[in-house]
Amino acid sequence: MRPLFSLFIVGLLSVGSLLMAFFPAPTVQPDPVPGASVPANKRVVFIAGGCSHGAGEHEHKAGCLLLAKRLKQAVPTLETEVFAGWPTAPNAFDGAAAVVIYGDGGDSHMVLKHLESVNALMKKGVGLVCIHYAVEVPKGQAGNYFLDWLGGYFETYWSVNPVWTAEYRSLPKHAITSGVKPFTINDEWYYHMRFRKNMEGVTPILTTVPPASTLERKDGPHEGNPAVRAEAGQPQHMAWCRERPDGGRGFGITGGHYHRVWTDDNVRKLVLNAISWVAKADVPAGGLASSKPTQEEMGQNLCPH
Repeated sequence: MRPLFSLFIVGLLSVGSLLMAFFPAPTVQPDPVPGASVPANKRVVFIAGGCSHGAGEHEHKAGCLLLAKRLKQAVPTLETEVFAGWPTAPNAFDGAAAVVIYGDGGDSHMVLKHLESVNALMKKGVGLVCIHYAVEVPKGQAGNYFLDWLGGYFETYWSVNPVWTAEYRSLPKHAITSGVKPFTINDEWYYHMRFRKNMEGVTPILTTVPPASTLERKDGPHEGNPAVRAEAGQPQHMAWCRERPDGGRGFGITGGHYHRVWTDDNVRKLVLNAISWVAKADVPAGGLASSKPTQEEMGQNLCPH
């Protein structure tokens, strides 16, 4: 009996080996470690201001939606969300790597009622991007915060806001300028911004010499002043970035008055690069690629007029 039993066992083992060869056992994944979580994608929170100007001007919502869409397409690891007005949801900034503000500034700036909560975000290393009018806040507490968060801001009776054609003939070597070529474009380019003393921690991104025609207006809170006239003919910075000691980053650009500027491949790439850089996401050597918006897309989400 024993020889027969041994042969029977050997046969079973042989058959089992054949079955395993053709039908391997499924791979069993290890149980997750308690408390561990899959790293979430970085979030970029866009905050769009309301309507305040004529058609095609200060189209904050349309601009934010367009930029958020192109950013997500170019950097799939970035999650984007656009809020119309300051978000009221308590978890709106959870996991935010960067906040982009594109809206009216000055005394009606959205951030003025939220300075301390935004400062708390900045202390956590969250980045900040401000576009066009959003770079203007009142001098004092808000201005001091912007000097820290962004490195500079529009200060009334110091900075000016003319509409002119800027020629950016050369660009500094920086992740934000990756793939961006020298360009010329007409916009409301603010300049003579209030920057940190000695430009400490601030890197100019767009610099050129404004023409004399930009100072033809009489002195006023936005139009002209003795300080800016004393610097006539000197280079001025229209976009800049800052790396803060807390690890956070900031970027400000004074253009963006006209919605049409987002059809310019270089302007769009520069701002998309900047948002990605501020969020500490990778910026490829050629910059973030994005398709030129169609005429139909440029007509979407505009303010009613």
